[in-house]
Amino acid sequence: MRCLSMIILAIAASLAHGESLQAIIDRAEPGATVLVPSGTYGPIRTDKPIRLIGQDWPVIDGGGVSDCVVLVGGQSEIRGFVIRNSGDNLDKESTGLRVMGRSAIIENNRFENVLFGIDLKSAPDCVIRGNIIGSMPLDVARRGDALRLFRSNNCLIESNTIEDGRDALLWYSNKVIVRNNISRRNRYGFHMMYANDVTLEGNDISENSVGIYLMYGRNFTIRNNRLHKNRGPSGYGLGLKEIDAYRIEENVLTGNRVAIYVDGSPLTRKPGKAFIEKNLITCNDAGFALLPAVKGNRIGGNTMSDNVEQVAVLGRGAVGGNDFSGNYWSDYTGYDADRDGIGDQPYAARRLFESLIDTEPKLRLLIYSPAHDAIEFIGRAIPAIQPEPKFADPSPLMRPQDVPAISARLSRAMVYVAALLLVLPISIVLLLLPRRQNHSKTGPSQSLVGVRS
Repeated sequence: MRCLSMIILAIAASLAHGESLQAIIDRAEPGATVLVPSGTYGPIRTDKPIRLIGQDWPVIDGGGVSDCVVLVGGQSEIRGFVIRNSGDNLDKESTGLRVMGRSAIIENNRFENVLFGIDLKSAPDCVIRGNIIGSMPLDVARRGDALRLFRSNNCLIESNTIEDGRDALLWYSNKVIVRNNISRRNRYGFHMMYANDVTLEGNDISENSVGIYLMYGRNFTIRNNRLHKNRGPSGYGLGLKEIDAYRIEENVLTGNRVAIYVDGSPLTRKPGKAFIEKNLITCNDAGFALLPAVKGNRIGGNTMSDNVEQVAVLGRGAVGGNDFSGNYWSDYTGYDADRDGIGDQPYAARRLFESLIDTEPKLRLLIYSPAHDAIEFIGRAIPAIQPEPKFADPSPLMRPQDVPAISARLSRAMVYVAALLLVLPISIVLLLLPRRQNHSKTGPSQSLVGVRS
């Protein structure tokens, strides 16, 4: 600790004598650790491996001109800083932190009033962990990306909070793990383009225009994420466009305009490569929205509960060629005579009003109106005018399925609720007990006399 204090005092003394933080970094040896005391410093740039460790949240201020921090040398580390006030020129892509070297560690920093947040360019093997990444208070189209990886493979993005930015974009970046992050009030929570072998798990993604959007890649694992209230013009919780080989499982999708949108996926249409299983999809405007040409998906073991439209087809025709067997449907009206947990009649999506809004989306304005109810009544009363089913589940489940991601949370919550329900009545009894004892001293007759008077 004494040696650490001496280093900090030495840097503080240098700064007090007018030497800039940039000058201290320039004369540091490659691989050195620079401990930066609290204070406000100008923009910095490194061209060698170096560790920058902030003490008591020093501020690196870009002065509203250009980039705040640029790490060019590989194997650099920066942690414990407030990085703020980059330039606001989209043409220059002014950035809070730009990395152009491999194996950087960016940990526990706060980004405030920056156009782009963290930008990795050809920077593989980096770790981005525990940062709070904000943006500038601009119209969403004028903001930069809160997080952007370009040709940066084998990176870990973990436990960050990304809010009020534009996109978190992975572009031509393979073998990236995105884990336990919070994304809210952005345009795209996470946007993958031409990225392969990507895993997203344990993320909480809410109030964006689009939660997760996957485009033109292969080998995705989307697991244990919570995607809710993504309701922009697109409003997808999860969007799949022309991707191949994916497993989407044990996610919770609720309150989105469309929970899962599928366009041209899987790209090769080969069975056994695309799985959407064991997800909780509830209280969305549409649970699934698929183009009619989509084929090759295995969609099973999902709980489809209380969505306005369980499956929407965005065009004419059915969605044949996908395996929808073995899901729970909250609007299933069949029965289970042999009590094996599987409905004895198929679930068939053939509502008349749903068929109408699939071909004319403006009719959604009439949902739950008397016109909606009248059309549905006519469709049930006159089977001849019912449309052909959009799809069928030949073995619908009679009970909702557990999603491990929320089962563990619910079990912990239930412990707290049970403890509260146990303690609360005991506390009330203990509070009331002295009053009852006082009333017993006066006797019942005295108490009654007091009431009458």
